[in-house]
Amino acid sequence: MIKSPSRQHRALPSLVDRLSVLPDPRRRRGVRHPFVAVLLVAACVVTAGARSWAAIGQWSRAAPQDTLARLGARTAGTLRVRVAPSLSTIRRVVIAVCPGGLADLTGQDPAGADTVAVDGKCARGSRHGAVPAVHLLAVMTGDGRTVSQLPVPGKTNEITCFAALLAPFDLRDVVVTADALHTQTAHARFLVERKQAHFLFLVKANQPDLFAALRSLPWKEVTARRYDREAGHGRRETRATRVLTVTGLGLDFPHVVQAARILRYRVDTASGRCTRETVYAITDLTSAEASPQRIAQLARSQWTIENRLHHIRDTTFAGDASKIRTGHGPANLATLRNLAINALRDAGHRSIAAGLREASYEPFTRPLKLLDIS
Repeated sequence: MIKSPSRQHRALPSLVDRLSVLPDPRRRRGVRHPFVAVLLVAACVVTAGARSWAAIGQWSRAAPQDTLARLGARTAGTLRVRVAPSLSTIRRVVIAVCPGGLADLTGQDPAGADTVAVDGKCARGSRHGAVPAVHLLAVMTGDGRTVSQLPVPGKTNEITCFAALLAPFDLRDVVVTADALHTQTAHARFLVERKQAHFLFLVKANQPDLFAALRSLPWKEVTARRYDREAGHGRRETRATRVLTVTGLGLDFPHVVQAARILRYRVDTASGRCTRETVYAITDLTSAEASPQRIAQLARSQWTIENRLHHIRDTTFAGDASKIRTGHGPANLATLRNLAINALRDAGHRSIAAGLREASYEPFTRPLKLLDIS
C-alpha cells in the first residue's frame, strides 16, 4: 500500500470489510480466486492452529461447501460448486500482501486504552543463509490486544520505525511504554507534541549521560515509595519503586517530569539463589497523574507484550521454528497469529493454547465464529 489505511477503514465493523480495503497484489490476468476469500482462508486456518503452509493447504482442500460459501470462495460449473484456493494461491497472496496494511486492518484500535507497549521480536526461523531474520516491531494494549506491527528494514533498527508504527492511531491520553532502546528524545517529542499521548521509558546504559544523571539523584531521601511482592514461575520477587519529581533538576530529556528507580529482588525457590537488579524509568506524567503505585504498574505493563504476545507466538504457534521465509510471509503469518490471539481473548479464553485446541475440534466452524465471519 502507498499509505496506511485510514481510521474509517480500520473502524469498519467486519473483518471482511476491512480486508477488502487492501489492494490485491496479484496481476489481473489469470486471477481466479477472490482476494479477500484467500486471506480469510489463511486467517481461519491459523485460528484453527495451523503452523505451516502444508497445514494451510490441507485445511483449504478439506473445507466443506458451507464453509467455503461463508468465506466467499469462487464458484464453478452449472452447479455453482465452491472451489477452494490451492496452497500455491494462498501462499502467493500471503507473501505478497502489504504487511503494514494487513497488520493495521486486523489489529485492535488503541483509542481510549489506558496503556500500550511497544517492543520488537526477531522471527528466528526466517533466517536463510546470508539473509537475516525478519524483525517485527509490535504494539499491544495493556489488556493484551495487538494493535499493529511493522517489519523493521534490514539496514536499520527499531528506532526508525517507532513513529511510523504509532502514527496512524489515536493515542490521545494513552500512556506509551517502551524499553530502553526507545528512550529517545525524538520519540518523547513525537508522543507528547504530535500524538497528545504520555510516555514511560526505561533507561539503561545505552543512554550513559541520562543513566548517570538518574543514578546521581537523591533516591535515599525519597519518601514516595511502593513495594510489590509476588511468587510464581519458580521464583519469589519483590519490587521496590521510588519516584521523584525531577522538574528543574536539569535532566536533559524533553517533557520529563518524574523519574523512578525500581529495585527487583528475585529468589529462585529451587536453588535459593538471590539476584538484584536496578531499573530506572522516566515519564511526562505528574505526581498527580501517576503515584508510585501507578508508575510501578506502568513499568510492569511493558513486559506484558513479551509475555502475552512474543512468548505465545514462540511457544503456542512455534513461531521461532517456522521455516516460512519468502517475501512478506513471516510478517503476514505473524499478523494472522496476532489476529487469532485477539479473537481468542475477545471470546474469553485466558489460555491461548487451550483456545486453539478447542478451535481445532471444529476446524471448519469454530474459527469462523471467532473471527465473526457470517
